[in-house]
Amino acid sequence: DEFISSPPRKTVRFGGTLTEILLKYEKGDTTDFELLKHQLSDPDIKDAQIINWLHEFRASVAYLTKELEQLVNILLKLPWLRRSREVVEEYLGFLGNLVSAQTVHLRPCLRMIVSQFVPPRITIREDDVDISDSDDDDENISENFNTCHRALQTVARYVPSTPQFLMPILVEFFPFINKSERTLECYVHNLLRVTVYLPTLRLQILELIIEKLLKLDVSTPQQDIEDAEETANSCASEEKSTEEGLFDMEEDEDRKGNKVVSPSIERMAHPLAERLDILMTILFSYIKDVCHVDGKLNISSTKDLYRDLVSVFDKLILPTHASCHVQYFMFYICSFKLGLAEAFLDHLWKKLQDPNNPSVIRQTAGSYIGSFLARAKFIPIVTVKACLDLLVNWLHKYIDNQDTGANAYCDVALHGPFYSTCQAVFYTLIFRHKQLLDGNLRKGLSYLQSLNFERIVMCQLNPLKICIPSVVNLFAAITRKYQLVFCYTIIERNNRQFIPVVRSGTGGDLVQTCTNPLDSFFPFDPYILKRSKKTIDPMYQFWEELSAEDLENLKKPIKKGTSEDEDDDFLKGETPQNDGVVEIAPNSYESNTRSPVSSIGSPADCYVPFPL
Repeated sequence: DEFISSPPRKTVRFGGTLTEILLKYEKGDTTDFELLKHQLSDPDIKDAQIINWLHEFRASVAYLTKELEQLVNILLKLPWLRRSREVVEEYLGFLGNLVSAQTVHLRPCLRMIVSQFVPPRITIREDDVDISDSDDDDENISENFNTCHRALQTVARYVPSTPQFLMPILVEFFPFINKSERTLECYVHNLLRVTVYLPTLRLQILELIIEKLLKLDVSTPQQDIEDAEETANSCASEEKSTEEGLFDMEEDEDRKGNKVVSPSIERMAHPLAERLDILMTILFSYIKDVCHVDGKLNISSTKDLYRDLVSVFDKLILPTHASCHVQYFMFYICSFKLGLAEAFLDHLWKKLQDPNNPSVIRQTAGSYIGSFLARAKFIPIVTVKACLDLLVNWLHKYIDNQDTGANAYCDVALHGPFYSTCQAVFYTLIFRHKQLLDGNLRKGLSYLQSLNFERIVMCQLNPLKICIPSVVNLFAAITRKYQLVFCYTIIERNNRQFIPVVRSGTGGDLVQTCTNPLDSFFPFDPYILKRSKKTIDPMYQFWEELSAEDLENLKKPIKKGTSEDEDDDFLKGETPQNDGVVEIAPNSYESNTRSPVSSIGSPADCYVPFPL
């Protein structure tokens, strides 16, 4: 019965088999060939027809040479993904036969597959103008992506050189950052899936993704993100589109449980920040999945991924000034195992002390060391002390070499790495001094005294003049409290020597310019992207409010100056009191280590009063 009811496989309906048509075409008879192209291009082509044609093409791939490229392109445009399982299997078989017999068509095949890495667009036309601006919400889209990866693996199995041809195509098809969040999310997710079965491309794909994330990051200064959030929160009537993510990310716990989270709470008000947030969540999820097998850390996989990420860090992150969020991929992977964090610190230390590196790279490495030691909860105090020993010993040797030389004067252009290292040490002490002194105060004080901060502060290079004032002020307060060094005499002298630079602004007004000569920033400032910050916050050291006892001990030795208050990350909310005590608002560190919009990441180095 089955045999009788099933029709025999049809051949072409006009003039014989496919082979005959192709042979006629070679001899100059194009009639049947044009009919063939027309039928394959028919938008209403049925599944059975596609299967019949593909079956014949699989048997005739030897004829599909470079001269028949136009016909092959029509075949690659067949709507095979959203068809029956039989069509999909036949098409995958055809792709394998085609690239193995005619490698000349490898690139078009790869381009066709990669083009399917994003959701299709809904086509809406008015007067021959495409007005569509949304993605097709196809419930089968995940299955379609799975099929695309099967196709790519099929091609790679038949053509071992696939990776080298694939990478330029992946770069070419990367969506612009102004494309929809869904489009970017799908493409990045699919790129990361490629690294699983084509591991030789992992480093290049990570470079590509992180380069695009960096462009998003530096295009959205932290101040702009916070301003957008503030505007959105103050708006009485918010009209925001709800858009659910395509993939269930393990870190996004609120979406998996019974909790119902308002989309307006989860979404970022700034459109580029929203895209960056989604993509960072995917990157964190990828790092976690690669490093863990069945919930347990796989040391070998983690080390391999760490090496790739450090390579990307050196190439892209370290030379980029004032990125706010992307660098946290290193923070995250280092949290998995102390050995990784120590390796990262050692890597940065080698960058800092190597005189062959450009000064700006050495300075940035110093900023990363200080910020990492201060903010990473997973770094124990014994590691902090080991790093402080290295940094401080290097500072003392630097002073030894400079004090008797012709360059023994305050100049950031000559001694940038030195000042950056000083700032890293000061910043680390501000965050970690309680832990350094915890348990045994006498022993802790003895250790801090052994660092000989007085020599560093009093040296001719005068680091207190160059480092960010907010760091200098808190360092001065803490070191005075524990009688390690008295900085205020030097700070007062530096402030008397400060000469503001005045330039003519637009309209002829005189504008006092405030620049930070060290041009430094703290790369691990608080992470403010709403979704992905859930991954970072548990391992992140926030600035804790000073106790009443601390406030009582932190007295201002001199009166407040006359200049305007500085908007820096450490001292937001400070208000001079009549009794000489300074209040520091909770979480004051998190909110100010960025600079004004005019100098992203670098708090202005103008004349400031002594806050402490």
